[in-house]
Amino acid sequence: MPAATPERAPAANAVDSLPTADFFGFEALLSEREQRKLAELREFLAAEVAPFATEWWNNAEFPAHILPKLAALELSAPAQRGYSHLFAGLVIAEITRVDTSIATFFLVHHDLFVESLYGFGSEEQKGRLLDDAASLRTTGAFALTEPEHGSDVAGGMETRARRVSAGADDGGDYWILNGAKRWIGNGTFCDYMLVWARDEADGAIRGFIVDANLQGVSRSRIEHKIALRTVQNADIVFRDVRVAEADRFAGIESFEDTNELLRGSRIMVAWQAVGQQLAAFDVARQHAVERQQFGRPLAKFQLIQQQLVTMLGNAVASMGMMVRIAQLQQEGSADMAQVALAKSYTSARMRETVAMGRSILGGNGIVSDFRMAKIFADAEAIYTYEGSFEINTLIVGRAVTGVSAIV
Repeated sequence: MPAATPERAPAANAVDSLPTADFFGFEALLSEREQRKLAELREFLAAEVAPFATEWWNNAEFPAHILPKLAALELSAPAQRGYSHLFAGLVIAEITRVDTSIATFFLVHHDLFVESLYGFGSEEQKGRLLDDAASLRTTGAFALTEPEHGSDVAGGMETRARRVSAGADDGGDYWILNGAKRWIGNGTFCDYMLVWARDEADGAIRGFIVDANLQGVSRSRIEHKIALRTVQNADIVFRDVRVAEADRFAGIESFEDTNELLRGSRIMVAWQAVGQQLAAFDVARQHAVERQQFGRPLAKFQLIQQQLVTMLGNAVASMGMMVRIAQLQQEGSADMAQVALAKSYTSARMRETVAMGRSILGGNGIVSDFRMAKIFADAEAIYTYEGSFEINTLIVGRAVTGVSAIV
């Protein structure tokens, strides 16, 4: 195969006058304020992320320097700022459309860490941590998954917390944490992490706000990833880490409380599956319109058009499902089975869509210079995290049959 060369710049952007991947116009459901904010986000992504995202991905480097500009958009936890759940989902889809890794950082920090503070933090914890976290002056991680426990972490969690009684002169009661976590996004550089552990006294699941620089916390980056290379996933070990009682999440009493957070993040990962399909369609269509073979554009071949239409149909169907999920969220009635169906369905359609996009680019589809290889690889992470396709399928299966095939 001949060496790939960078694609030529588009001639007057031949696709600009064509319909967008939002073929059914779902964005029109947003308020005018939300549409303006989405346009502002697009301008930021076009200037600050799109030109550099592939280089960051190739080098497995996280661009911490863009965080102040990202924070200036004031998009942290959009629903807490008066935006709709539909807008919040489209924010994730739009960031993913440009770079999946930045979208993953965003949802880990804002939809897990910041939302946890809103939902389960005490007033003292909110006052101490929330403003800096929402403004990205500090960054957070969500430490739940363990080296030996992913889908079964609810029952199999091995990280332990032991409460120690102490007098006021000794700083009051505190907890000792021991255990390990794996695949923790933002884990190598975060300031704080929400750590989930089993109480040695009663077996209940507790949540703790852990300063990542405490004595006994060690962090190492997971290397050799083929997806989300810009995201800094970490292995984290806790050895007799002392955490003040004031840093225990008072609002967490069981794993069911954790499920409330995971349901929201699972929705956002399903929106990532939408954004990934939009990206694949954008790149594949532009390539098909501009690439000449046998003396005519690829887009003039019937099989190419069929693949593009299938990609578009997958993206539109996935977006339509997520619009309905957003409406259910707005009503406060989106349940876990509905969310699991959305995540499993959109991620399956995404896998099909990105594979077609990679095929349309031919040999150029396997080098990151042409974006599609990065889109194709990143899709594998979306397919797996926040509940694998199989686990989400079985959650829905349990709901529609009344019989669990998981345990």
